[in-house]
Amino acid sequence: MLYLGDTTLETAACYLAGLLHRAGYAFEYRPSNHRLSVDDLTAADDLLILSDYPAANVDEEIAAELAERIRSGSLSLLMIGGWESFEGCDGHWHGTPLAEVLPVRISDKDDRRNIDRPTFVQCQVSGHPVTVNLPWAERPPLIGGFNQVEAKSDARVLLTAEIHDARLTSSGYELSPAKSHPLLVVQDLGNSRVAALMTDLAPHWVGPLVDWGPERVVARANGGEQIEVGSDYARFVEQLIGWLVAR
Repeated sequence: MLYLGDTTLETAACYLAGLLHRAGYAFEYRPSNHRLSVDDLTAADDLLILSDYPAANVDEEIAAELAERIRSGSLSLLMIGGWESFEGCDGHWHGTPLAEVLPVRISDKDDRRNIDRPTFVQCQVSGHPVTVNLPWAERPPLIGGFNQVEAKSDARVLLTAEIHDARLTSSGYELSPAKSHPLLVVQDLGNSRVAALMTDLAPHWVGPLVDWGPERVVARANGGEQIEVGSDYARFVEQLIGWLVAR
């Protein structure tokens, strides 16, 4: 497993890295400013994770090789949202070989959506291994932003971002639905699995999602900062990774 991006293990990457370590996954990590080399590819044996990792750090030949591994069934792929993911302000993944195997269409323009209104994560497929046994309806989580993409027609939208307008009246707060966007899209590509999660798993876009759940979970990857997160957030992340590697 190769995890690329989220700045460093001492900063944003400590969230996902901590949960990977807690779940017992062996992985190698490279920071956001690391230029991917052929030598790095030996770690990409089952899953490649891209999160706030710009396309400029991946030569087209290496990107094409990774895309071919995904098509051939030897590698799965997860892209997680952020300013340097999808198109973003510095991601620029539109038109790249890896964009072709993602389950979403990436815009050629800045696709960041920083939201100042209540934005709920709504589950569209409750029985999927990624979403099962989580309180989507009873305890709906919220996020602070995402990359706006379009789901491909043969992919499956598991989660959506439901933006609401809010106002305070004499009888209390009122919410009204405003816009809906795909938030987690997955697809089986032969023996490989690909997923696009358009929000982040680390601050700031993760918002209250990072604290989702009634209990607290503490984790720390080797070389990373300790994290304390919500139990349902941790379970969601672990189920997402578990589905991707269970080819």
